Amino acid sequence: MTNTLFSFGHGYSAQALSRRLTPEGWRVVGTTRDAEGTDAIRASGAVPLIWPGDVPDLDGVSHLLISTAPKEDGDPVLAALGAEIAARAEQFKWVGYLSTTAIYGDHQGNWVDETTPPAPTAKRGRWRLLAEEQWSAIPNLPIHIFRLAGIYGPGRGPFSKLKGGGTRRIIKPGQVFSRIHVEDIAQVLAASMAAPNPGAVYNVCDDEPVPPQDVIGYAAELQGLPLPPAVPFEEAEMTPMARSFYSENKRVRNNRIKDELGVKLLYPNYRVGLEALMKVTDQP
Repeated sequence: MTNTLFSFGHGYSAQALSRRLTPEGWRVVGTTRDAEGTDAIRASGAVPLIWPGDVPDLDGVSHLLISTAPKEDGDPVLAALGAEIAARAEQFKWVGYLSTTAIYGDHQGNWVDETTPPAPTAKRGRWRLLAEEQWSAIPNLPIHIFRLAGIYGPGRGPFSKLKGGGTRRIIKPGQVFSRIHVEDIAQVLAASMAAPNPGAVYNVCDDEPVPPQDVIGYAAELQGLPLPPAVPFEEAEMTPMARSFYSENKRVRNNRIKDELGVKLLYPNYRVGLEALMKVTDQP
């Protein structure tokens, strides 16, 4: 029987997964909020569905992936389809929810892992944690939670920022961020689908949390560009969303994806990842 993945919010990360699965014979259906997103979904090998709008058909679906953004009252997929998904819980072999490491909150640069109690301070972290709890509360649903670090990959990352000009290196002493290449997200999800462990929670990040200015600086070096100017965090003009990222400081461990899923990261640090991106045709 053909495995069928229904992907709610079939964006950047989910499309990387479908590019991995469809050559193996999977059928993938991915939702988008408007017709503008359908071409990218088709290019990933998936069948597009405009939702909200069209009615999702979950008959024959063996796997679910949810990466839709939550709202203040939780997950929009559950708000619309929670009763049906709960009724079909035993139909699914695997359900994955893409969350964020923001659920851990601020740890002043110290390490966190999946056993660290969530303590989100930012709105996006509180909303994701609520959605995690809502999905985990459905009886008999084989839910798996993936807490993603900052995502980069082809078309998304420091090269795009440098190309636009005006890039700064914002300096906040002691600040570090974790990140993850989109292809490593895809391989973690595929590994989990091959070895389901309902209730599992996985941090999805690379091996090396670093200051953000190091990443920008290395990207400029690879492109032969001048080092962007350094601006102290206190003096930097930033959007409230961007500033909120700097309010939380932690190092995220990724041992579980290696020990339980046998994942060997393709891009274990930002240097390897950026060097590979330089070879991608859509990068400058």
